[in-house]
Amino acid sequence: MRAPLCLLLLVAHAVDMRPLNRRKKQVGTGLGGNCTGCVICSEENGCSTCQQRLFLFIRREGIRQYGKCVHDCPAGYFGVRGQEVNRCKKCGATCESCFSQDFCIQCKRRFYLYKGKCLPTCPPGTTAQQSTRECQEECELSPWGSWSPCTHNGKTCGSAWGLETRVREAGQPGREEAATCQVLSESRKCPIRRPCPGERNPSRKKGQRERRPRKDRKLDGRRAGRPRPAPT
Repeated sequence: MRAPLCLLLLVAHAVDMRPLNRRKKQVGTGLGGNCTGCVICSEENGCSTCQQRLFLFIRREGIRQYGKCVHDCPAGYFGVRGQEVNRCKKCGATCESCFSQDFCIQCKRRFYLYKGKCLPTCPPGTTAQQSTRECQEECELSPWGSWSPCTHNGKTCGSAWGLETRVREAGQPGREEAATCQVLSESRKCPIRRPCPGERNPSRKKGQRERRPRKDRKLDGRRAGRPRPAPT
């Protein structure tokens, strides 16, 4: 009697374990929703295999770790696609975000980004930009160019004060980084004293009559004072 009873208990225990094993392999919600997008998941450790095109992100808390399937790896991690599992791997110690293990996109505090690397100080020939935390190539200034035509409201004629501008380019000849250098410019006031087409004198006010030379006015006055000859 004891042997059949023991066999019966073993069969009953195996039947009770089947739902538990099935629950570990099926996709479910799990603790904290960690099983979303999973192929294989457990309530204790979350996902261990993700659906296609998703990345497996392992979150560690003390000695425990939880797997989660994500579309994009979080900040501080980058995605690596594999034949069986796509994983999120951690960036370097000085990277805030990265494209790969060897190419940083943004650096942590006290570090400057230079060609994908996070450095404590910028190398020679570069300047540290505090706003972006990047090392920018130093630029060589070219001579000032010629002044542009004096214009006022887009016109180069009339009678007004306008502006003329000149520029100087900054860059390193033969380097690709030259495109990131600034173009400096300066402007100054300039007088415009050139009549526009259809205007006689831009300095003469509207409605003001043109003044003739003084000699002509005196000659006209003498002619006006002479008596007119009597008709014959």
